[in-house]
Amino acid sequence: MNWSQERYRHALHFFKRQGTHGAVPVYDSIGADFPLALAPGWLNLGLWVNRWGDPTEAEEACIRLVQTMADVLPEGGDILDVANGLGAQDPVIATVAAPRTLTAVNITESQLRAGRQRLAAAEAWPVCGDAVRLPIRSGSMDGLISVEAAFHFPSRLAFFEEAFRVLRPGGVLSMSDVPTQRPPRTAAELVAGFGQLRLWGLRAGSVASSSQIARAAEQAGFTDVRMELCGDRVIDPAISFARKRLPHVRQALSPSQRVAVGVFLRHVELLRRKGMVEYLLLSARKP
Repeated sequence: MNWSQERYRHALHFFKRQGTHGAVPVYDSIGADFPLALAPGWLNLGLWVNRWGDPTEAEEACIRLVQTMADVLPEGGDILDVANGLGAQDPVIATVAAPRTLTAVNITESQLRAGRQRLAAAEAWPVCGDAVRLPIRSGSMDGLISVEAAFHFPSRLAFFEEAFRVLRPGGVLSMSDVPTQRPPRTAAELVAGFGQLRLWGLRAGSVASSSQIARAAEQAGFTDVRMELCGDRVIDPAISFARKRLPHVRQALSPSQRVAVGVFLRHVELLRRKGMVEYLLLSARKP
C-alpha cells in the first residue's frame, strides 16, 4: 500500500490523540455506531461457536460471552456492571442474574447517553465513574461483572481492590481481559505491541499475563480465583469477522479509522500467531 502524506497525517493524528488520554477519547472516537462492531450496540469480541467468524453468528457471540460471564453471578442480588459499554450487555445480565438491583458504571459519558434505552430496559441505574475509584458504597454489592475493559484501567490491582471493597462477603467477581502472555522477542513483535498500546490509549503498565492478573486478584484479597483462556473462541473469530466485513464498511470509516483498523488487524494477527496475546475469563470470590 502506498502511503501519501495525507494518510500519514491521519495516522499520526489518530495515534497521538488516542495514545495519551486513555479510554474516553478512544470510545468517543469510535462512537455508538462503529461499522466494525459485531452488532449494533455491542463492543465486545464475542464468544464464538464458529471459529471462522461467520457474520450470521456475530450478535449471538456477543450475547453468549456476557451470558457465560453472568452465569457465575449470584441470582437475585445487587449487581454492579463496571465499564458497561453501550449498555447492550445490561439486559443480558438482567435476564441471566435476575438482580434485585443493577448498577452500570462507565467513565465515558457519551456511552451512557447512547445506551440509556438499553439501560432502561434492564432497569439499570447509570453512574458515571472510574473503575479504580468506584462511587459505590463499601459492602453493598453481591456481584460485579466487567466485560473486556480491565486493560483500560490505570491499575488492575486498584480495580481488584475496589471490587473487593464494594462486594459483600461471599460476593462474586466475573471479568474478561486481554492478557499478554510473554514479552516481545523480535522487533516486529515490539512494534505490534507498542502499536496496540498507542491505538487503545494504554500505558505500558497495562501489559500483564494471565497469571499476573490472577495474582493481582489474590493480592486484593479474592479467593477461589478461576481462569479460562479462550482466545481461539474469541479473538481469532472476531479478527476473521472484521476481515470479512471491512471491505463492505470501508467508506463508513473516517480516514483515521481506516488506518487504525488496518494497523490493528495486522498487529493482532501477528501477536496471536506468536502466542503473545490471549483472552481471559476470570472469576473470584470475596471470603
